[in-house]
Amino acid sequence: MTSKLQVAAIFATAYLAIGASASIGPNTDLYIVNDAISPDGFTREAVLAGATAKSATFPGPIIKGNKGDNFQINVHDQLTDESMNKTTTIHWHGLFQHKTNYADGPAFVTQCPIAPGNSFLYDFNVPDQAGTFWYHSHLALQYCDGLRGPFIVYDPNDPHKSLYDVDDDNTVITLADWYHVPAPQIPIPAQSVSTLINGLGPNANGTGELSVITVKHGLRYRFRLVSISCDPMFNFIIDGHNMTVIEADGQNTQPLLVDSIDIYAAQRYSFVLNADQPVGNYWIRANDTTPGGPLGMAILRYEGAPDKNPTTNKTAGAHQLLEQNLHPLTDPAAPGEPVVDGVDKAMNLQFSFNGGNFFVNNHSWTSPNVPVLLQILSGAQIAQDIMPQDSVYSLPSNKSIQLSLPGGVIGGGHPLHLHGHSFSVIRSAGQPESFTNFVNPVRRDTVNIGQAGDNVTIRFVTDNPGPWFLHCHIDFHLATGFAIVLAEDIPDTHTADKPTKAWDELCPIYSALPVSDH
Repeated sequence: MTSKLQVAAIFATAYLAIGASASIGPNTDLYIVNDAISPDGFTREAVLAGATAKSATFPGPIIKGNKGDNFQINVHDQLTDESMNKTTTIHWHGLFQHKTNYADGPAFVTQCPIAPGNSFLYDFNVPDQAGTFWYHSHLALQYCDGLRGPFIVYDPNDPHKSLYDVDDDNTVITLADWYHVPAPQIPIPAQSVSTLINGLGPNANGTGELSVITVKHGLRYRFRLVSISCDPMFNFIIDGHNMTVIEADGQNTQPLLVDSIDIYAAQRYSFVLNADQPVGNYWIRANDTTPGGPLGMAILRYEGAPDKNPTTNKTAGAHQLLEQNLHPLTDPAAPGEPVVDGVDKAMNLQFSFNGGNFFVNNHSWTSPNVPVLLQILSGAQIAQDIMPQDSVYSLPSNKSIQLSLPGGVIGGGHPLHLHGHSFSVIRSAGQPESFTNFVNPVRRDTVNIGQAGDNVTIRFVTDNPGPWFLHCHIDFHLATGFAIVLAEDIPDTHTADKPTKAWDELCPIYSALPVSDH
């Protein structure tokens, strides 16, 4: 028997519109709607996603397909609540979007938002990627209000397949921060009210539903852990069980045994859990590591165990996941030469904070009126001609690039995400320069840049023309300027990326909207 996901119905009414519904994809409608939900026992209006308007949930349904699939996801904006954004966009986090930069999703970088009452078809291929991804709104703070869900690409020839018995919808685990007011009203610095595991969790009063994940003794489960966080990092533990990490951010890794995982906003890990402990109930813990942050709880229940809460104690700590201990399963070497700055182009970014805004190289990101991609397709050929001025950097084609990302700016650690690429992390947070790894550094798409004294360094190759967003994935930091655009191979972007007619119509429709409909 395979695993079965069950939800403990402490409050029957709270189940409505909470938790992943039946998975969908690769060709599907995705309706974006407002509805009231109670994931932690407190009812509020939120932004939900579903294959139909009536089936919309938080988190949104799992969108899935296989390596090599074409995905056609028709997003319908049916938002009406003026306390939150009514327009929307969707980003397919971690997918490279080679030759479909226009389908990447960040508002005013690769598209104008979808207007309420309208739809837009995201049509893209996933020819050579497999693993654990996710999708979320990429407009203002909208995904903090609920528009976020898992995106799984299966590999029928998965090289890790011999390590597990079960890998299905029921082995996807999402971790989320939750707030009781619309995102535009959240006081800064943000402090979440609840931590939700698979869309459910206790509130400050200790009430609220708990997700239950059921396993069968003797089977091995591939769990796909997805941080759909807007802000906090979580420390993730399953009492009494070790975890063997086999994937980071859509990249296969050499198996690594751990007993706890620190996972930052937007990061993902696959791990194998061997259900070899005595039949019973075990706590699953996701601790928001922000001072005073709420603890998320769920239950790992073996078949045959009583229907009651666990009494297990936190046991982890001896084998914490350290990023520098992860190594790619194949093609492990970093791009460029195995020496300091041994690349075609090296960039040192500087991050700062002043007056309520973040700055990258002394400039704070503000969204342009015309998307960056549209500016390039309209004739802009050098970064200096592209708005926002001084926040767009031109990168040459098919060159090795190195970015230095120093830690220490207020509000860290900051998880920086690069669209359109995975990158080799040749120096992780907490590592001195002498520990730079050119031989087999982990590849991923979102990296914690650490604290003061850290100088996280990444490398990648510019093999994907188009403007790609690089930003902090703490959404409140992105909204206050922590971002730049890397405009890759500007001269060839117009031939590599050919938007659809529907994409051409997004900006005129959006521009005609009254501000109240934004």
